Amino acid sequence: MKHTPFLLACALFCGVALLACNQTKTADDTAYLFSYFTDQNSGLRLAYSYDGLTWTALEKPDGTSFLTPVIGDDRLMRDPSICQGPDGTFHMVWTSSWWDRIIGYASSPDLIHWSEQQAIPVMMHEPDARNSWAPELFYDEPSGLFYIFWATTIPGRHSEVAESEREKGLNHRIYYTTTRDFRQFSPTRLFFDQSFSAIDAAIVRSPIDGSLIMTIKNENPNPPEKNIRISRSPSLTGGGGGSSWSPVSAPIHGKFWAEGPAPLFVHDTLYVYYDCYMNHRYGVSRSTDNGYTWQSVDSLAAFPRDIRHGTAFPVSKAILNTLLEKTNNKQ
Repeated sequence: MKHTPFLLACALFCGVALLACNQTKTADDTAYLFSYFTDQNSGLRLAYSYDGLTWTALEKPDGTSFLTPVIGDDRLMRDPSICQGPDGTFHMVWTSSWWDRIIGYASSPDLIHWSEQQAIPVMMHEPDARNSWAPELFYDEPSGLFYIFWATTIPGRHSEVAESEREKGLNHRIYYTTTRDFRQFSPTRLFFDQSFSAIDAAIVRSPIDGSLIMTIKNENPNPPEKNIRISRSPSLTGGGGGSSWSPVSAPIHGKFWAEGPAPLFVHDTLYVYYDCYMNHRYGVSRSTDNGYTWQSVDSLAAFPRDIRHGTAFPVSKAILNTLLEKTNNKQ
């Protein structure tokens, strides 16, 4: 593994307006990328879109993934979450093992050349922690901090949910840490707890009013929920455990099981993409009123074959054009 040479980095980023993940760009300059996985051991896949509805896979000439996992007990790369920092660097975290207390991390200037993979020991201080699943990244511009949040079960730590034994005893809550440089991290703390088993939290900042909108999966097994809901907060400040977040909404989709929500604003329209994992397909709901009401737009969308849980994020068209050129993809 090696970093991109300086000249390639300049070609990508000089003169390009670089904005953090979950930030809007000017309409003429914006494209969208989706990080995802297909086989959980094969590595990072990417797709692109210009409208948030039609997603086309970016394929390397040799058919390999953009980054193959090498860390974690199970060498997984599930749930890849990518966030572009204010200096243009792309940061990625992912689930590296089913039953481990770390998450994977790597960075890239161009999404092609990646740093050495590292393990972030997010739950190593908790000897009874069962897992560290579906980490997500969010860059908070007001504080200049990257937030990393994920789902963990610590037996006996939180209120029990009915028949959690159906879930191998798992009863998740969302935890988080912060960092400025991905070398030093704040102590892990509870991020969100509204007394249900929760996984797959993801946050986007609204370009309409600046508030934060979180998508999250209710994982309760009985009565079975397994659906995507919305919570809101004016900022990331406030008490831990979700005290700054509104009570979750009703499910934003129909009566089917879904997970891995990925929120994305395309102009003032909010899309949430999700894995309809029992039906072996991908789905999308759309809101035109800042996430208060929702409609399914599955019939308008197209996704790559076998796409699984990932992250949607805006990039400049210059970055996408370079990706298309370097991977020999044609628009």
